Amino acid sequence: MSVALRSKTATIAKQSANAAASAEDESDVSTLIARLTAEVNQVACEKTKSIQKITNQMKMLALNALIESSRAGAQGAGFAVVAQEVRNVGQQVETIARELESQLTNRTGNLMTSIAQMADRSRGERMVDLSLNAIELMDRNLYERTCDVRWWATDSAVVDCAAAPEAAAVAHVSERLAVILGAYTVYLDLWLCDLDGNVRANGRADRFNVVGQNVAHTKWFKAARDLRSGDDYAVGDVECQPLLGNAQVVTYCASVRAGGKANAKPIGVLAIHFDWEPQARAIVQGVRVGAADKARVLLVDSNFRVIAASDGQGLLTERVSLPLEGRRSGFSQDRSGALIAFHTTPGYETYKGLGWFGVIQGGA
Repeated sequence: MSVALRSKTATIAKQSANAAASAEDESDVSTLIARLTAEVNQVACEKTKSIQKITNQMKMLALNALIESSRAGAQGAGFAVVAQEVRNVGQQVETIARELESQLTNRTGNLMTSIAQMADRSRGERMVDLSLNAIELMDRNLYERTCDVRWWATDSAVVDCAAAPEAAAVAHVSERLAVILGAYTVYLDLWLCDLDGNVRANGRADRFNVVGQNVAHTKWFKAARDLRSGDDYAVGDVECQPLLGNAQVVTYCASVRAGGKANAKPIGVLAIHFDWEPQARAIVQGVRVGAADKARVLLVDSNFRVIAASDGQGLLTERVSLPLEGRRSGFSQDRSGALIAFHTTPGYETYKGLGWFGVIQGGA
């Protein structure tokens, strides 16, 4: 991995960490507000119950006073009026206390609902941002693959062997490809093919016996053979490559052209096999979603096939349903209440991306 890519990786990882820390702060604030609201609601209920208890005592005292005044006859008539007024005041206070309790309960209930909705929205938006971090980091990584293949396709040893695949030229280009692989550890192998799809040389002949194999049927070779110039590139889907021990790879190709000139006639195809699984796993497992979220981080291709997963499950077999609705990013909850957030590939510089998505599946 180049110094530039390591720097970009560190930057995105830092952004992911900051997003996770911010999310924890937001979660703490939301929890605090919800707790304080619940406490206010509890205090209000307790106090209104105390008021009702006091008014019940006032009503009882007023009733006793009325009974005593009636026994006193005419001498107790004035006291009876006061007792009745005390009773009326007690009833009014009781009515106010009940209304207060009802209104406070409704208001705090609405507030707690709003807080919960705000927290859900904040969590969803954070998950979308983390989805973007994952797919953006992969875009930046793969952008460099497009640069590598076009650059190495102009290497003099590659061009010479494609033009005249004699034994000496094959030995020389194989050594050259091995040197490249020694410096760029993200690749499993590099293949030089002729225009009929025959592999003429590779960089790891000691590990992969691919020379003489024909790859004309593959998607990536067909696309590479039709490239218009040396400035263009072709790419295949994430796949298990039988000729490389069934390892998961993404193959980037460029046409080898006469004299190494971009507009000259094609004389071969250079294919570089990106060692997909460990690189992708590092990205999805590096997204800090927070332990409490218990979320699953995915990379999904344009056919909604899982091509990377933080839990290592469903690779190249599972397909996910995304609530796109014409959007490039967003989040929603399924019927079980589980969150799913996504962001489509933003591309990077001249790399437009492959229509992939960063996806986070969260717990309910």
